[in-house]
Amino acid sequence: MENTNEYQYNRAKEHVELIKSFYVHVIIYSITIGFLAYLNYRTTSFVWVIFPALGWGLGLASHGLRAFGQNLLWGKSWEERKIKQFMEEDRL
Repeated sequence: MENTNEYQYNRAKEHVELIKSFYVHVIIYSITIGFLAYLNYRTTSFVWVIFPALGWGLGLASHGLRAFGQNLLWGKSWEERKIKQFMEEDRL
């Protein structure tokens, strides 16, 4: 029983850290893209800032989906099934 509580606590702690790192990522993204947009506006008429904004934005979206439990490829149900499978294989 104690191992289960410790396991749940560690998983919850990892999840909180992931969400926290996502919020830091959002802040850094906003500041950097804001600076690049200002730099783009001041230097040229070609809107090049869209390329880093979209590229980094895709990474940020992926981070957000993972942080809030919406992993499109390997979601929680897949992870839990694999954990159970490996636990059963170890018993045999």
